[in-house]
Amino acid sequence: MDGESFAAGKPSAFETIVYGGLAIGVLDFLDASIFFPLYYGIGFWDVWHGPASGLIGREAARGGGAATALLGIFLHFVVAFSVAAAYFVVARYLVRVKHFVIIGLLYGITANLVMQHIVIPLSAIGPRTTVEPLGSVLNSFIGHAFLVGLPVASIAAWSAWRNAKRIREYDR
Repeated sequence: MDGESFAAGKPSAFETIVYGGLAIGVLDFLDASIFFPLYYGIGFWDVWHGPASGLIGREAARGGGAATALLGIFLHFVVAFSVAAAYFVVARYLVRVKHFVIIGLLYGITANLVMQHIVIPLSAIGPRTTVEPLGSVLNSFIGHAFLVGLPVASIAAWSAWRNAKRIREYDR
């Protein structure tokens, strides 16, 4: 995919949001499901009580068992598709898709910062009262750069390349 092939193509909303949201959701799900139990010594369901607690509060999420963990997984995917939709808008109107690797990594870091400093503090979880351990912070930044931003940017770039190719074939 060379830079010139992106000139006429724009990423598809469906491909960027659906495929990107699924990629983000699955990759970040795997990261959280593996990292947090190993790092903090918690169970699988405990990981997914976290996202649910943003909607219903910590005590209700923890007290709900598997049902609220499943709510947390559902909310995780809602956020993943929202992040992909926001990237679609950015890629479609504001960025040059040919720089998708750098833009994707920066987008992932930005998405992490927005989640940590805006979304979570405004949720039922509220502002953090403790400092996160360095390992958790590093996993958050690195994971969001490589498992959130880069995949959705790659999918948007692929989509733009496909659309540019279709335009060139149509013009022949």
